[in-house]
Order: sequence, then structure tokens, then C-alpha cells
Amino acid sequence: MKIEDLMIREPITITATTTVEEALACMKTNSVRHLPVVGADQKLLGFVTLADLKQGLIPSMVSDLTLTDLMIKKPITVAPERDIEIAAQLIYKHKIGGLPVVEEGRLVGIITVTDLLGAFINMMGLLSASSRVDVVIDHEPGSLKNAIHLINEAGGDIINIAMAGQQSGHRTYYFRLTACDTSAIRAALENDGYHVLDAMD
Repeated sequence: MKIEDLMIREPITITATTTVEEALACMKTNSVRHLPVVGADQKLLGFVTLADLKQGLIPSMVSDLTLTDLMIKKPITVAPERDIEIAAQLIYKHKIGGLPVVEEGRLVGIITVTDLLGAFINMMGLLSASSRVDVVIDHEPGSLKNAIHLINEAGGDIINIAMAGQQSGHRTYYFRLTACDTSAIRAALENDGYHVLDAMD
């Protein structure tokens, strides 16, 4: 999935002349925590977060501190044609809540951790009725393919497969299935030597 498929197009923006109080009011009114700061022709000038504004609210009331002083002047950005995995990696690595999406210096959207979480939930089928089987699988060639075959033969319809990090020569795979009784699937896997950590109907 590309960032342009998930990003918020035409996001709420402010200009460098917006006051700190106005920016905070804008965030509250629109229930957002990030505001791109733009100039002419949607040129991205900076990025402000709710945390930045709250820190600067009192100083701005008693001094000449402005939005320009508080905004991130060279924010981390992504291009709309990049994969959403890139946005997820940047957000995680830099511990930030959102990224401006920029094309040739112009703001074309914004993508936040909430957008990414929503996409993850949809891809994993977490909001639909489903079952799950967690299986430890070694690195032997064909082990994963065989486990998939056993699940299918036992009546399991796989929606998706997730994998935990590698540990001492094996990985844990999480098979999400359309809602079913997992007892036969668990038995088939264990009878073939697989270690089933958990099964959820």
C-alpha cells in the first residue's frame, strides 16, 4: 500500500503568522495534534505538534516567542508514492506522531500513527470475527509451507499471517483465520510435530 492511498489529503494547515493561541485553538476545534505550516502555493515551511505548542504557550504570552520559534523547521517528510512501511519505520525510529507528505516541496497530505494503526488493523482483520493459531516454526525448508497445508486440510481459511522476530533458530507465526473451531487445526499441527503456543476460536 502506498502512502498516497492512506494519507489525509488537503490537511488542515496554518501559516507562519498564526499565533500560538490560534494554533492551539485550531487543534482543539479540529481534534488534531499536528499542523503543517505552509507558505505560498502550499510550500511546506515547518511542522508543529500539540506538545510543541503547549510548551510554548506561557512563554509566548510573556515574551516575543512566536510560532516560527516553536515549529520544526526541517521536519521529516515522506513522498506520496512511497510504501506505508517507510512511514511506519520513520515514525517508530524518530518517536513522532505524524509526517507531512510532500511532493516537490509542496504539502500534499499528512500521515499519522493513527492512520497507520488503522491500516494495520484492517490488514490484520482484527475488527472482523476471526480465529487465530500461534505456531512455532523452525527454519527447515518447507516447514512454513507444510504448516499452511495442514491448516488448510484441517478446515482453516487463512486471512493473513504475521511473524514475530527470529529466536534461536525458529520463529513464531500468527495465523489469522476466518472464524472457526480451531481444535482440529491445533491437533493436526501438533500431530505433525509443531509447537502450538495458543489457539483462539
